[in-house]
Amino acid sequence: MTNSKQNQTEQIPKKILPLIIISQFCCTSLWFAGNGVMDELILVYQLDPSVLSFLTSSVQFGFIIGTFVFALFTIADRYSPSKVFMISAVLAAVFNLGIVLKGQSLTVLLLLRFITGFFLAGIYPVGMKIAADYYNTGLGKALGLLVGALVLGTAFPHLLSNITQHLPWEIVIYTTSFLSLFGGLIILTFVPNGPFRKHSTKIDLLALTKLFQNRAFKAAAYGYFGHMWELYAFWAFTPIMIKTYNSLHPDAHLDIALYSFLIIGIGSLGCIISGWLSSIKGLKLSAFFILLVSAICCLISPLSFHLNSSQFFIIFMIIWGMFVVADSPLFSTLVAHNTASHAKGSALTIVNCIGYAITIVSIQTLGFLQSIITPTYVYIALAVGPILGLIALKNERTTV
Repeated sequence: MTNSKQNQTEQIPKKILPLIIISQFCCTSLWFAGNGVMDELILVYQLDPSVLSFLTSSVQFGFIIGTFVFALFTIADRYSPSKVFMISAVLAAVFNLGIVLKGQSLTVLLLLRFITGFFLAGIYPVGMKIAADYYNTGLGKALGLLVGALVLGTAFPHLLSNITQHLPWEIVIYTTSFLSLFGGLIILTFVPNGPFRKHSTKIDLLALTKLFQNRAFKAAAYGYFGHMWELYAFWAFTPIMIKTYNSLHPDAHLDIALYSFLIIGIGSLGCIISGWLSSIKGLKLSAFFILLVSAICCLISPLSFHLNSSQFFIIFMIIWGMFVVADSPLFSTLVAHNTASHAKGSALTIVNCIGYAITIVSIQTLGFLQSIITPTYVYIALAVGPILGLIALKNERTTV
């Protein structure tokens, strides 16, 4: 049986993983498309600068509701994941385009970002499901590359904003929507159902509760939840952190869009390295180490603001940007490995659902803390998640 599965893995065309990675990058560029043109949105629609946290959280909230619906009805397990991916990519692109329509209220903008987030639920976790259907062995490395594509896709609007700063801001929205359509088309055309896919024919409303009866699954899930408390809040506030440093050190003149791309984008390299590290040190130990370093970065973050060295600040932020997401593919791999084949799609989706719900709380928490304490000390609060995740991993005496 083992030899048969190994032979199936060896027979997978080499183009499959690159195609999934390219598609994931293209489609997830929608995620922070609004953040990439945030200053322009504030100016054009006469919004208060505080809307950053609300517009970001709208995408997250949409993703949460989407993942809950997808998981509850086991959509990625009952239907062709490639078709689900394509349909979601098209619909997400359409609602992303809605931002460029003039004369909209904040409520409409929030709704558009919410619906875009909803259909991202059919892209990111379903992309991981597709990878899991193809790579029964070596899944850690495959998901490392896949999450790396998500990171680059998330960072891309900031780079696009920097490149097109002398062009109409709508270019960023048009480009990310086109990329999403392109990514969905690649999956539908060139990536059929994988050889390890187990088709589920019915809705199992108890499937979600059954998952959390598995101690190994819980250890992976709780570690992931702690990681998520920090991740998206860090990404959402990266431009704010650079802006804060510039205000404290007027001679710095750091390019916010460019360095935001570099700091967020470097996480893709972290994901690739973590996949390699896990093959040597094991998934759980590697995830524990990366989460620990990330927690330390949160705790010492005030120091980076107060030192009058823009080089130190950028290096520190790049290191933080690398570690803040490097454990994500490891936790996703642990979740997949500790779930039955017929339920992997739902497991990955529900863990994403809860994880992204946590990101709304952390993003709003940072937004609130900025109004009551010195901004340079706000990001210590991000350490709460990694610390709780470390405790969960340490206390769960499982074999993950």
